[in-house]
Amino acid sequence: MTVRRLAVVFVGLIALGTVGGCERMPGKPAENERWVPSTQIVDFVTLYSRHCAGCHGADGRLGAARPLNDPPYLALVREDTLRGVIARGVPGTGMPAFAQPAGGSLTDQQIDLLVKEMRARWARPEEFKNTVFPPYSAQEATATGSGPGNAQHGAATYTTYCAQCHGADGGGGAKGGSVTDPVYLALASDQALRTAVIAGRPDLGKPDWRTNLPGRPLSPQDISDVVAWLVAQRATGQAARQE
Repeated sequence: MTVRRLAVVFVGLIALGTVGGCERMPGKPAENERWVPSTQIVDFVTLYSRHCAGCHGADGRLGAARPLNDPPYLALVREDTLRGVIARGVPGTGMPAFAQPAGGSLTDQQIDLLVKEMRARWARPEEFKNTVFPPYSAQEATATGSGPGNAQHGAATYTTYCAQCHGADGGGGAKGGSVTDPVYLALASDQALRTAVIAGRPDLGKPDWRTNLPGRPLSPQDISDVVAWLVAQRATGQAARQE
């Protein structure tokens, strides 16, 4: 092939590229395969699988941490509270802070997306229209008229509502594991204990506050008392963690 013919071929290839052939050039990735900076990811499935699934389970259930695919929990916790936990984490536990100002990798928009999509996909608000939930936090319980938790009263509450599953001393029973295990209590915040008492763990068969005993739901004071008893089982010197 002469130099003249090579030049003609080269010019022809350039022309093909300028009229749209570039999109079909060998080795060029398709649009959905191209690299996207992590801060620009706006797909819930990708964000959740990268940042949440390792602890909370691939579909929000059966992870090491409490389920997020849990309608009673999503009905109990306020949207701003859930956003705050994701953004700031829970110090002293395995829940890290994900917001960039707190040292994480997620933007405010990505955290908002996670919260809104979890609620849109997994909450079932129509099931709880007539349900009055207990106060989410100990502070809210006090503000609405319940007294602070009393560990001595909580021991009696535990015997009535919990011992049939978790054993007389909390060390585990036929239907439930230990709730006094030092490792568990060291990792669980005070709020995590309270949330488990209220919302249960449906993925593990643990009932919520309404159904421990048929027709005898735990009162807000009962909840505060049994949480106080659980907190008292922690090893001496471990600080309370309220979030």
